Amino acid sequence: MKITKRFTLSALVVASVLVAGCQSTESTDAQPVSSAVNQIAPAKVSDNFIKGVDVSMIPELEKLGAKYYQDGKQMDPVAIMADHGVNYLRMRVWVNPQTLQGKAYGGGNSTLERAIEMGKRAHDHGMKYLLDIHYSDFWTDPGKQFKPKGWEKLNFDQLVSKVASYTDEVMKAHRDAGVMPDMVQVGNELNSGMLWPEGKSWGGDGHEFDRLAKLLKAGIGEVKAAYKKGESVKIMLHLAKAGDNGLFRWWFDEITKRHVDYDIIGMSYYPYWHGPMAKVKENIDDIAARYNKPVIIAETAYAYTSKNGDQLENSFTGETPFEGYPVTVQGQAQYLKDIMELVNSAPNHLGIGIFYWEPAWLPVPGATWATQEGMAYTDDHWKPGNSWDNQALFDFKGNVLPSMNVFKSE
Repeated sequence: MKITKRFTLSALVVASVLVAGCQSTESTDAQPVSSAVNQIAPAKVSDNFIKGVDVSMIPELEKLGAKYYQDGKQMDPVAIMADHGVNYLRMRVWVNPQTLQGKAYGGGNSTLERAIEMGKRAHDHGMKYLLDIHYSDFWTDPGKQFKPKGWEKLNFDQLVSKVASYTDEVMKAHRDAGVMPDMVQVGNELNSGMLWPEGKSWGGDGHEFDRLAKLLKAGIGEVKAAYKKGESVKIMLHLAKAGDNGLFRWWFDEITKRHVDYDIIGMSYYPYWHGPMAKVKENIDDIAARYNKPVIIAETAYAYTSKNGDQLENSFTGETPFEGYPVTVQGQAQYLKDIMELVNSAPNHLGIGIFYWEPAWLPVPGATWATQEGMAYTDDHWKPGNSWDNQALFDFKGNVLPSMNVFKSE
């Protein structure tokens, strides 16, 4: 099943939108949340557990005027997150997220410069920094892995060389800026491979994983080469659908056969799309033991309200709560606490962390998942706007939600 979590509405969402219609931007949830839920307990996890967030939208949001508040005081959102126990920031990077005429594609316009900027802010606030290299000009996921502009006519050997040279450029730019990532993803949600069609993981001549492995090795090799003696970096390979054990066994068995060198297995887990939590636990426990690798939930989220902050329908409306978690701040916090503790419970301490996806994506005008140019590039024509605002860890006005308290140490 093709899942494009940021672009395509599921049948459930479409049905609920037809019933409910688009919500007003003046929702009651645009006010600070009552202190009655401030007693949310932190997750019980190990001291070195990764409590991460993907904040790739923040540079664009701040450019467009977004403001963030803690106890009524405007603050740097990274400082707010640090105050709440967040210890890792994740940033995606796209090769050239704009048209040849310089029109931005949207989705945070995730350039190398913005990734470096946020990496510095992470380190300045005592956090670590995960760089997520997509090897595309725009969103990548199991349903789309487009080559960057200018790479389309390269033959396979040239494409392998381009992955290496581009990765080298990305890492040298970080070195020159004085901010080396602590962890690097080579590719994003790689279920179906990368750099289609050459790097696709299925549907070809039987040598799909031979080609995919060469592309991955080219990127991984350049990442590792960028670090000096005494420095270290962890390499993550990341798939979506965390509840699908058959998928993870198939993909990582093939990668392991080809001796791809990586350190961490990453999973995306959006509970309303990717199955019950029990299946996620079974999968984490199995693959951690099977490959003897640490596991991270590299993306997850849950809604704190069923209301909508802008003109674009929410990706998850909350009309059907997941496994009894109410679509409230308390429900969001309980989900986040439970998924953290589930990962932490993996055998042999191999469940090492989670990253919450886009907790700061406020419904600010212009902070859209895609501009008209971005939609044309992916041939995915949908409304502009923010389908994620009800899953942030800040309310529509930028007040930090008590659910972020889950990240704090006990």
